[in-house]
Amino acid sequence: MSELTNTQISECGFRWHLLTTVSALALLASVNMRNAKAADEDAARPTIWIELGGQLERVTGQGDPFTPGFLAANQNSIVLVPVSPVQAQNPSPFSFSENGEISFQPEDSNWVFSAAVSFGRSSNFKHVDHQTNGTHASLSNGTPNRIFETEKFADTQAHRQESHAILDFSVGKDVGLGMFGNDGSSVLNLGVRFAQFASKSMFDVRARPDLQAKYATFGAKKAPLLYFHNYHVTGDTSRGFHGVGPSLSWNGTAPLAGSVQKGEVTFDWNANAAVLFGRQKANVRHQESGQYHSKFAHFHGITSRYTLVYQNSGGHSGVRSVVVPNVGGFAGASYRIENFKVSFGYRADFFFGAMDGGIDTAKKENVGFYGPFASVSIGFGG
Repeated sequence: MSELTNTQISECGFRWHLLTTVSALALLASVNMRNAKAADEDAARPTIWIELGGQLERVTGQGDPFTPGFLAANQNSIVLVPVSPVQAQNPSPFSFSENGEISFQPEDSNWVFSAAVSFGRSSNFKHVDHQTNGTHASLSNGTPNRIFETEKFADTQAHRQESHAILDFSVGKDVGLGMFGNDGSSVLNLGVRFAQFASKSMFDVRARPDLQAKYATFGAKKAPLLYFHNYHVTGDTSRGFHGVGPSLSWNGTAPLAGSVQKGEVTFDWNANAAVLFGRQKANVRHQESGQYHSKFAHFHGITSRYTLVYQNSGGHSGVRSVVVPNVGGFAGASYRIENFKVSFGYRADFFFGAMDGGIDTAKKENVGFYGPFASVSIGFGG
């Protein structure tokens, strides 16, 4: 009886050891197959990616428009309300920038080395001429002969140019540890960012916002007398910033559907921050004058009479050292098949206090670039 019991216990232990051994071998085989698949994917992974793209972006922080003093005194003028000289100085709502990036990730390594550049430039010119129908006056009431025909008007010319360049060098490491799947990544980057911004503008405003015709009696005749103001405003600005400093960014990619071999859709994102140390400069000049025109204006044979109401000039200039915090990021999607990838999304970058946007005194202004983007990437090596 004891021998039978010992035999059953021995058979039970043998089956347990056999089951444990088979399970361990199966688990080991599964791990080896997964590692082999990952190794094959790493071997097929490009070591170099080259990306080219563009962005339709809104640019802010290029300086305040100059507000002529005569606007406040003529708020209801028919020639100033439809087309304000201030509106004519506003830049175009959008500009186009180009960007490129090259990244290198050695084989069997989680380290990524990259360099990226973004460059944009915009220019716009506005010429706005708005005037009313002519005001008629004659030598006497009821006389069909007209001595003159003049009108209220506002003529504005404004030209603005803007350019910006951002250059990044970074070293990063993929710390995703497979949390987004074999094709996903989460890369933390440490690097250096260089930024340079410049803007120039010119404006010229001439206006006659008020006009009245009165008559003076000379016996049987009545002579027209004109009363109005002439205004002239002109100015130009030049502003700039350049700086360099450390940067930190996080790039992530998570697969949504498909595979790299047959076509894969991924969700991409980025968050970046930097502190730039640099110089800010501004050179602003403007001049405004007003004349009052009265008594016998445009009257045949009589010299026009002008009175200078006011004349002033202003502006400021200077170069100062500044520290500019910078934050930004993007969110988008990509379609990749083998070593070819197309991406699109929305990107924003903000530089706090980067430009001097003041007119008569210095005024720190935030510079922003934001809008939709699209890019094409090609991988090499691997």
